[in-house]
Amino acid sequence: MAKSNQALDCPCGTGKKFEQCCGVYLSGQELAPNALALMRSRYTAYVMEDQAYLQKTWHASTRPAVQLDQQESCKWLGLTIVAQQQDAQHGTVEFIAKYKVNGRAQRLHEKSNFVLEDGAWLYVDGVFPDQ
Repeated sequence: MAKSNQALDCPCGTGKKFEQCCGVYLSGQELAPNALALMRSRYTAYVMEDQAYLQKTWHASTRPAVQLDQQESCKWLGLTIVAQQQDAQHGTVEFIAKYKVNGRAQRLHEKSNFVLEDGAWLYVDGVFPDQ
C-alpha cells in the first residue's frame, strides 16, 4: 500500500511540493514528460512504496512478474542526479540514491535506461558504474 506524502516536499529532491511534482505522475494525472522526470517519480514511488506505479512504469520486456520485495526497515534518504542524456526515443539517467537498511547507510549508484513507447517513458534496465 502506498504511503501518503501530499503536503510535504517531494522526496525526489526538486524542492517542490509532492502535489506539484511527482504526485501528478504517481496519481496518473500526467505522464512523466522525459526520462529524468520518470526517474525522479520512480524514486518517489520507492519512498512511498507505490508498487503499482513502479510496475506501470517498468518496460514489459524487463518488468518483474511479481511485486518488488521492499524491506520494512528500508528508509530512503535522498536522490542525487549525476548525469542525464536523452534523445527523442531513449534516455539515460545516472543517479545515486542513499538509504538505510537496519540502520546501516547504503547507496545505490545506477545508470538507468529509459525508452519512450506509445507516448510514455518507461524504465528498461540499469547498470551499476561502481561494480
